[in-house]
Amino acid sequence: MEWNQVTFDLPKIAVEDTKKVVEDAFEKYRRLLFTVPNDKLPKITTTYSLTPPSQTNEFHSTTEDAAIYNVERNLFMKSIESAVNRLNGEHRAILIQCYMQKERTKDCAVALELDMSSRTFYREKKEAIINIANALGIAVYESEVKAG
Repeated sequence: MEWNQVTFDLPKIAVEDTKKVVEDAFEKYRRLLFTVPNDKLPKITTTYSLTPPSQTNEFHSTTEDAAIYNVERNLFMKSIESAVNRLNGEHRAILIQCYMQKERTKDCAVALELDMSSRTFYREKKEAIINIANALGIAVYESEVKAG
């Protein structure tokens, strides 16, 4: 079969529902930031990448590790960070500044810092939200909304 004969229709994303799911995930991420010790927080580089803390050779028993660190929380946060790091630099910067810092930043401040017009900022933010939803596997499709 030739390439031009192959068709594959992707389901249409319900943007507003997807945005809500993504914002809920980022709100959970932000709340969890307050439960992580400062030395365990990811660092944000000047290119807007999240760098996980390096592991040391400190000795902890498995019981201590389980008590100190909530594995499920850690996996959730790492999955968000990994998905964000797979995005292009502009989308990464938008999501990190809007959703992934302890302090909330207003959209207009982020747009100004990234030297974007309002229109460009909101278009890129929408695209970033759709891309992160796809990367995390949490996108909501119109067929799901109609069925539910």
